[in-house]
Amino acid sequence: MTNIGGVAAGQLRAFVERIERLEEEKSALSADIKDVYAEAKAAGYDIKTLRQIIRLLKMDSADRREQEEMLELYKQALDL
Repeated sequence: MTNIGGVAAGQLRAFVERIERLEEEKSALSADIKDVYAEAKAAGYDIKTLRQIIRLLKMDSADRREQEEMLELYKQALDL
């Protein structure tokens, strides 16, 4: 391996290439997700609500419950 100024050039190049591949995959996945949201919208689903559901599903159930309770508390405080 070639070292330049204490940097292993081959290892650095491998990291850069892996990151580039992953960035390409991420872009492709983002496009796929966008397409699924477009399909859902075309089927009549509300995308804003669908995004909220996805966000909630990613949360721990205790955190989700706490957030829902706080939302209800605030809504009651504001008489909504």
